[in-house]
Formats: sequence, C-alpha cells, structure tokens
Amino acid sequence: MLVLGGCAAAVRTAGPSPAAGPARIAIVSAFEPELERLRARATLTGTLVINGRTHWLGRLEGHDVVLLLSGVSMVNAAMTTQALLDRIPVRLIVFSGIAGGVNPGLHVGDVTVPARWANYQEFAFARETADGFDPGRQVFGLPPFGMMYPRGSYVLVPGARPDSLERRLWFPVDSAALAVAARVAAAVPLRRCRADDACLAHEPRVVVGGNGVSGPTFVDNAAYREYAWRTFEADALDMETAAVAIVAWHNRVPYIAFRSLSDLAGGGPGANEMRTFLAVAAENAAEAVLAFLRAWPAGGR
Repeated sequence: MLVLGGCAAAVRTAGPSPAAGPARIAIVSAFEPELERLRARATLTGTLVINGRTHWLGRLEGHDVVLLLSGVSMVNAAMTTQALLDRIPVRLIVFSGIAGGVNPGLHVGDVTVPARWANYQEFAFARETADGFDPGRQVFGLPPFGMMYPRGSYVLVPGARPDSLERRLWFPVDSAALAVAARVAAAVPLRRCRADDACLAHEPRVVVGGNGVSGPTFVDNAAYREYAWRTFEADALDMETAAVAIVAWHNRVPYIAFRSLSDLAGGGPGANEMRTFLAVAAENAAEAVLAFLRAWPAGGR
C-alpha cells in the first residue's frame, strides 16, 4: 500500500490482461442508451473492468470486439480511450452515439460520419480593450465568438524528438473505414418514428464526409450553432469524439465515428429535441455501425 500525504491510496487492477488475445474493434459510446442496442446484438464472452469501467468482450457481425462506455465529455473520453489502448489490443475504434446538428441542411435522425474532427473549444479568452478584444499572440487564424478565440490543441509531433509540441485543429478518421461507411450508407435501415408513433418530419439519411467538432459544453444556442457552422463547417457537434480522435492519433490507431443527430443544438423552432428523439437517434447510429461492421473485412486492420 502506498501512502501519500498521510492518505492511503488503494491500487486497483483490471485483472488478467487480455493482451495475448486477438486485436479487437473497439465499439465506444458515451453513455448507456447509445450502447445498449449494439451490446444486445453482440455475442458476449466476458468482461474486464478497467479503471472502474466495464469492457464487454465478444463477437459482433463477425468481428472480435470490445464494447465500452467512454463517459460523457472530453476528459472522460480521453481517459477511457487511453486506458483501453493500454490494456487491450485494438485495431480500430468505432464511436457510436448522438450529436447536435449544426449543418442547416441536415435534420434530427440523420447519421453523420465526418471525415475529420476538431477540438473546437480550445480557446484563448481575449483581453477587452477600448478597441475591442485583443487576443495578443493567441491567434490560430479562425474568427472568434465574442472574446473566445479558437486555437487548436497542443499535441506531440509524430516522429520528432520527445516532448515536441505543435498546435493541431483537425484529426482525420481512417480513410479505409470512411470508404466502407460511404459504400453502405444508402442501405442502412434508419428509424423515423418512436415506439409511441411520434415521428420525424423527414426521412433520415446517412451523410458521409465533412467535419465534426467536439468540446466540453452542451450546446443549445442558435447563435453559437451558427458560429460553429460558419467557422468550422461542422455537420455535427458533440462532447467526446475529438478527444477519442486525439488519443487515437497519438497512439496511431485508426478510428471512425457515427453520430446521429438527436437535436439541432439550439437551431430548432422550439425546445431542445434531444429528450424526444434520443432513442431514435441512438438506434440510427447503431444501425449504421452494424452495417459498417458487416462490410468491414474480417481480420482487417
């Protein structure tokens, strides 16, 4: 037992490491309603608890998989993803879940599969002067939202000497995975109605390509939604995917994310739509993931 500052720190282990087992596809969702359909479709063979989170091991659509919850928001997603990669061999990370819609041409229920993701809320808060806001040297070349200037994330430079850093905004998904997603997009069976027959006004569709953005805030503001569209041309915004993308990029593990729109991030005419269509959106994302897995080559990287 290790004692620091007079407090006893209990060391918890995850049990026997499955590192000698097959490299798996990691299926990750932020919270339970997003994962339950995928877990129900899997043939589960065991569980592993890592840092307090359950990892379900098994088979899904012909692949060895590990399914887990990242937890909501950027810190939880980054921490959980790194712990996963430290303990289990992973050949591809697939995120499945809901998001807020930003692109005015998309609707609740649509599934977005962006080609790249950004941590868009790494800000410099500018000093207010008589002439307006002055960000000093903290400028990344993107327009601000009031005093808030985006500036990208500090990340390690691949292949450089240790501790070399650079600012980077965009983190691309795996090109082969994106191509498979595009190939199956038109055939994904998507739900339009809830169990109680409350229905969306539009037929949902899968949209592959474009941009996604993530940050630690839940967005339900029309002005900020417009800013996110104008500045980043984002189809969707959420609170986890870019954190997973950054960890995957550092570890050189390919990733892709399927995010179905549960709400319009403040752009709708009434109250936020998330609670109304969360189940429909989560199931549509899961169906897109299942179609993707069926088309992904067995034993592929």
